[in-house]
Amino acid sequence: MGLFSKFKNLFTSNKEQQEEVEVYDKGLEKSRKEFVSKISLLNMKYKKVSPEYFEELEEILIMADIGVNTVMEFVDKLKKRVKRENIENSEDLKEIIVDEMFIIYVDNSIMVNKIKYADEGPTIILFVGVNGVGKTTTIGKIADKLTNEGKKVLLVAGDTFRAGAVEQLIEWGERTNCPVVYKDNADPSSVIYDGVQKALDDNYDVVLIDTAGRLQNKSNLMAELEKMNKVIGKLVPNAPHETLLVIDATTGQNGISQAKEFQKITNITGIVLTKLDGTAKGGIVLAIKEEVGIPVKFVGLGETAKDLQVFDIEKYIYGLFKDM
Repeated sequence: MGLFSKFKNLFTSNKEQQEEVEVYDKGLEKSRKEFVSKISLLNMKYKKVSPEYFEELEEILIMADIGVNTVMEFVDKLKKRVKRENIENSEDLKEIIVDEMFIIYVDNSIMVNKIKYADEGPTIILFVGVNGVGKTTTIGKIADKLTNEGKKVLLVAGDTFRAGAVEQLIEWGERTNCPVVYKDNADPSSVIYDGVQKALDDNYDVVLIDTAGRLQNKSNLMAELEKMNKVIGKLVPNAPHETLLVIDATTGQNGISQAKEFQKITNITGIVLTKLDGTAKGGIVLAIKEEVGIPVKFVGLGETAKDLQVFDIEKYIYGLFKDM
């Protein structure tokens, strides 16, 4: 039995995981329809595995935003496996394709998708990303998730640049019953200082910090993030504990470029991939892992707070391929 069959059996029989699996199932519907239907048509066109089959498979994978380099390596592995196992029928390749995609993501590495919490004192999480990717909404949804888990959460409005950013965070604060630290027309680092100090004074568990997303002026952003990190580190040693980069999945390969640029500016510990339900190119998850090497920690699979899920590679692979 292949890995994919094991996922299917696990998720169809495990009632405890059904709700989360359904979120992945629904959120990846666009990608699944596009992807699986093309592979099914390919298998109908070519009953036997051939060079032409692999050429068209490459095109399908690249169109799914998996990334050219990743696709080339992946297809090479498939060809070797086909030769080694004497596979002739294209139908027999279906499950192998899925299994190999799972292996690409895991790649003998330990991919930590959990938040790294502080051993003592507040856990400080910095959110970075360009404007329009859903940073503030992501913070609100994570605040909702953490408060439901019984954590005492503080929000800090470190984006003093974008019009409406503070108001948006205040609105999320009201929705999630989380206080928001903000100051009008203030230096972002001074707002963050006040926020972290309040977290220490009032024994907060987690501090979620919004930041401005001006990637087009990298030197300014780098200086700003360095200053923020110093301010946080003086108050809480070894903090921030996480710096999460928020990427809009619908931007495709542009999102990969953003990840590479932010990596040059600051230490990114994880990625939040928003709007995955809004794209038919769900393969971007594999491209991020292969090209950037940063774990995806959360995925946005819909509009509601519960649709922001801790990333699970098994549920993702299941949601992407369950119709195969």
